[in-house]
Amino acid sequence: MSEMDADPHDSSGETKSAMHTWRYRHHFTYKADQGKNIIVQCNLCLPRVNLLSTSKTSTSNLKKHLDRTHLGCEARPDVKRGRKKEEHNGEESRHCQLKKLKAEIISKCMTQAKIEELIFNFIVEDCQSFYVLEQPGFRKLISGLTEGLKSMDRVTLFTKVDQGFSRMREELMAKLGGIQYVCTTADIWTANNRSFFGMTCHWIDRHSLERKSAALGFARLQGRITHDTIAGRIHDIHVAYNIESKVQTTVTDNGSPFVSAFKEFAVDGPESDDDIGFYENVGAVLEGEPEQDMLLFLPTVQRCASHTLELIVTEDFWQAVSQGPMCQLHYSTMAKVYSLWSKCHHLQVGMDAAEEIGKMALVVPAVIRWNVEYCAVQKIVSLTERELTELCARLEVLRLQAEEMAFLKEYVTVFHPLAFALELFQAEQKCYLGLVIPTVLSLKNKLNEQKDSANYFGDVIGAIVVAIDLRFQELFASTEAKIATATTPQFRLWWMAASDREEMCALLATEASQMDPGNIPEANASRNVSTIESEDDFFSYGSAKPTVQIQQRGVTEEIRKYIEGTGKSLECLQDFPRVKQLFLKYNTTLPSTAPVQRLFSQKGNLVTSQRNFLTDDYFERIQLLRYNSLVCTLLPE
Repeated sequence: MSEMDADPHDSSGETKSAMHTWRYRHHFTYKADQGKNIIVQCNLCLPRVNLLSTSKTSTSNLKKHLDRTHLGCEARPDVKRGRKKEEHNGEESRHCQLKKLKAEIISKCMTQAKIEELIFNFIVEDCQSFYVLEQPGFRKLISGLTEGLKSMDRVTLFTKVDQGFSRMREELMAKLGGIQYVCTTADIWTANNRSFFGMTCHWIDRHSLERKSAALGFARLQGRITHDTIAGRIHDIHVAYNIESKVQTTVTDNGSPFVSAFKEFAVDGPESDDDIGFYENVGAVLEGEPEQDMLLFLPTVQRCASHTLELIVTEDFWQAVSQGPMCQLHYSTMAKVYSLWSKCHHLQVGMDAAEEIGKMALVVPAVIRWNVEYCAVQKIVSLTERELTELCARLEVLRLQAEEMAFLKEYVTVFHPLAFALELFQAEQKCYLGLVIPTVLSLKNKLNEQKDSANYFGDVIGAIVVAIDLRFQELFASTEAKIATATTPQFRLWWMAASDREEMCALLATEASQMDPGNIPEANASRNVSTIESEDDFFSYGSAKPTVQIQQRGVTEEIRKYIEGTGKSLECLQDFPRVKQLFLKYNTTLPSTAPVQRLFSQKGNLVTSQRNFLTDDYFERIQLLRYNSLVCTLLPE
């Protein structure tokens, strides 16, 4: 007999239990029984005689012999034998292999540097408190998810913030260095008795015509906020990023500090030295340094269009209502509406009742956001009479009468165009200065259309239209705003009276003649290279040389062709290089300060008691890193 399974002495139950299912038994030949043991010959040791003794109930001695003498050589399991045992052992082996493989993948992908980068992004982008790093639960979470890697401490985080801020500043300055026209927005934000000055920068990519944005400053303002303090902040930030000669306009709200600052220091054109503002560094004076007056060159200012509309719908609207015949109806209606909002906002039973009856959460408006108030009124109007009656009864609020409901419904209908205009102005990516004039004109037309059919707001509509003309008077007279509108393909000259279009064409031609169209073939290269998607795309019989025709065409002809066009996409500007340059120059300006307001908005998570230990410099760096995370690399690779 050459193998154990062929020997008749291998029929004992004890031997079978140990040897018959063993996957290495084919390497041994049975020789004899010896009490509770058996004697076998190792086939791998042949021709040398090597007799081994092992228990009938265990194969450990034989396994040790294979591991010590034949490991990694000829010893292989028999795939044809002991399948049940092998399957069980195979499942355990696969489980161990998967566990080891998972650990290897984590060790390769989740390095300590990668974990620190993810934690850094988590803290910065979500405005988390630095104290999170010291929490035991957070440390256990990181250790459990990363197979033993550790979370960074606060000292390491401060170092990462310094490195990220330096890298972000270098990248941002490099980007701005290649930009010809930029626009900045500025605003002041106060919370918990602390004031901050924020500034953002915006430009249009000259190839894709997409708007790009970045935050430049988030500085703490201490002491009394005056117009020269604001002017100094604006000037310092422009100089720090080397964009003082590139800024077309700075967009601000209608607050008195900004109005006074630009009235005092803005330079609209060639002026005498007497017209140039001087800024005295108060901080240096307090520190005992010699007094030095600094020259300030502020760009022209663009009033925030959305803030102007907010003033119209609050101040002018309330004034018109208070003096009109609907004064009593308006105040009684809004008093009941505000009672509903208050109950839903402050009482849990009010929230539950609104969700149960109206199947929605009633919006509670903010004090300084009229468009949110309008949406809140819309929610109430959308309720049926039965639902509104039940809600008022549950919250113990006086029920709205039929006339009051009719008043609210007309309010929602009449002022829907105004709410829509506010939404347009508060956009960022597709909002340009050229949008303002057509929007305001359309708003006036839509309000006038409803004046005759209005039962309650006829006089109020007239007062609001007059207020629009008064507050936007400066914008309608602005040459820059007209050029910005005319160079926007969506509007061109369709918004102008026919008698004024020739004069506007002449103005565009004059401005375009001063523009350098640049290398026209390069500008249109991306449009000439097409992919083959059909037979019409495949067959080609030579270039029609459209770029040469554009280059040879005169400025007046280019303007005429553009005005006669019908395309509304910005892509059509690629065929009119001089008009495109005008668009880049005049439409870089934003009509609203909404971007800088978004810099301040993090649901109250910016200024908290846990952030009080941060210095003003680190607080500013965190906010700038958060805002610029989409346009700059925060940490070195």
